[in-house]
Amino acid sequence: MTDKIIPIVAAEPNAQVLQEINEKSASEDKPKKSVAEKKNEKRIMRLAGKAIAEFGMIEGGDKVMVCMSGGKDSYVLLDVLMKLQKRAPVPFELIALNVDQHLPNFPKDVIPNYLKKLGVPYHIEDQDTWSIVQRVIPEGKNVCSACSRLRRGIIYRVAKELGVTKIALGHHMDDIVSTLLLNMFYGGRLKGMPPILRSDDGKNVIIRPLAYVREYEIERWVKYRDYPIISKDICRKIENKKRAEIKALLREWDQKYDSRVYNIMMSMTRVAPSHLMDKSIYDFQALIPDALREKESEDF
Repeated sequence: MTDKIIPIVAAEPNAQVLQEINEKSASEDKPKKSVAEKKNEKRIMRLAGKAIAEFGMIEGGDKVMVCMSGGKDSYVLLDVLMKLQKRAPVPFELIALNVDQHLPNFPKDVIPNYLKKLGVPYHIEDQDTWSIVQRVIPEGKNVCSACSRLRRGIIYRVAKELGVTKIALGHHMDDIVSTLLLNMFYGGRLKGMPPILRSDDGKNVIIRPLAYVREYEIERWVKYRDYPIISKDICRKIENKKRAEIKALLREWDQKYDSRVYNIMMSMTRVAPSHLMDKSIYDFQALIPDALREKESEDF
């Protein structure tokens, strides 16, 4: 029995040199960055570096796999990590991954062409999960959760096959706060989206370097880049309406209360278990005096 070979498109020889030459030539043709653009880029780089350092997301010798969906967040994540790779105090590898799930009308060549032009090693995993989703999810029902579970399993498998130590996702602060609110409003759970997470089997580590970055800051970054962003209209008819509702709520808060989203995010870093009601993480019974506990047992 032969081992399965995972095809990786490696960076071309001297790709970094060629990229630097191309960037230099492009910079001569393009107008200089505005003060606002420089400020926004510097802030995002600083926030990403802060998140990576505070949560120990990347260590020396790591092989980080950046999951590319074709959306703005994944393009910015790859861009940020490539920039940080050049200035990081420890060496680490980068490889990009795109899972082709056979979504209807998905432009298959956009992402690989961009990654090839960029000169970063990448792998395209071809898996027809869309036919599975169509078969198991009734017409008109939301398919996001099923599609995500299938994609997550594929990502975990490929990461193991490629010898990846960290899996980088492009979730930002708005995603993290939205997930917390969704779980509270619709799931009755106080559960969010951590900046670093080890999978249930302990074999994969998820990192979210953009955890401290707001979505509007990412949108500003994208405004000055020529990313081949793939429209969400491909899946618009099956969009998670509850998540869209929460995103609209966050936008409304931003207009009326400039610090509310930040405060919610901060609340996730300053948890007081004794002031909640989860008996699995706090022993409330231990607070009851022995005499009172004995009296209560007698009453019952």
